Amino acid sequence: MQELKIDLGARSYPIYIGDGLLSRSDLFGRHIGSGALAIVTNTTVAPLYLETLKQALSTRRVLDVVLPDGEQFKTLATVERVLDALATARFNRDSAVLALGGGVVGDMAGFAASCYQRGIAFVQVPTTLLAQVDSSVGGKTGVNHPAGKNLIGAFHQPVCVIADTATLGTLPERELRSGIAEVIKHGMLGDAQFFAWIESNIERLLARDREALAFAIRRSCEIKASIVGIDERESGPRALLNLGHTFGHAIEAATAYSGWLHGEAVGAGLVMASDLSQRLGWIDQSELRRVRALLQKAGLARSAPQIGAQRALEFMGMDKKVRDDRIRLVLLKPLGAAVLAADYPADVLRSVVTDHFGAA
Repeated sequence: MQELKIDLGARSYPIYIGDGLLSRSDLFGRHIGSGALAIVTNTTVAPLYLETLKQALSTRRVLDVVLPDGEQFKTLATVERVLDALATARFNRDSAVLALGGGVVGDMAGFAASCYQRGIAFVQVPTTLLAQVDSSVGGKTGVNHPAGKNLIGAFHQPVCVIADTATLGTLPERELRSGIAEVIKHGMLGDAQFFAWIESNIERLLARDREALAFAIRRSCEIKASIVGIDERESGPRALLNLGHTFGHAIEAATAYSGWLHGEAVGAGLVMASDLSQRLGWIDQSELRRVRALLQKAGLARSAPQIGAQRALEFMGMDKKVRDDRIRLVLLKPLGAAVLAADYPADVLRSVVTDHFGAA
């Protein structure tokens, strides 16, 4: 087992990474009080891992809340189901919520925990690669809105993250590739050597080599932890973690959060952010080719939906990084070092958006 720390003063917490951690009752016991526990999961993960986790918590009062699976269910109405379950079971402030699943489950369970009785403890127990390398870390919780991705939510840090890498053995191939998009993102924005390592080891990651996956998870968490530790609420550097996301969120919103996995949309967004960076002269053609080639090998070279440049820009205009009606974008300067930029020529952005989303 490997252990990292998110350093946030009184809100600091550990990340545990290892095989078989779902059965480690001692890990959970270190971080949750003596109150009742609610395991929030979904219809896909529950048959696989719910009983294992309940067995580890067998000495406790445990409520399970099983939600429908899919990004399209990441809504206030679904969160209300969690809150109703907590209230009906008469949970108190000494209770805790355990989020067992991927990023959607983690975001909704964390948001419910942040709201219930103005905030109770919660534990992230991510079961997908995307959640283990990204969404379970950092305290972002929330739901989608038809106008945009993650528009409603709160910052609510978990008391710990327990990432059992054994759960990746049952992860569908498409979900694995979706998670690899976030691994690639971390190399692009903060560590050129890590990006080169991914290029050399992409086949091992796709083959679910345990050593390669454990390293990728740890290094991704290290990069994210170093940024979250200095900017918990995204007032500055934390925005760099959104590389590719402004474009990707536009894809997800335009397709009503169906048909595209989050990592697939981020992969397309990484291409667009790199393309724009190259047109601005901030990276060269060889670096753009490297990004495209790696995403191609990872099975993430999906073309953006042809929704038209104007509609895409309207969705991008709802991004949380917008200031004074200006879309601030995370771009590369160079590969391995991201910057938050608002001073790019608007016509260059439109040309990129038109080329990828279509002119209509």
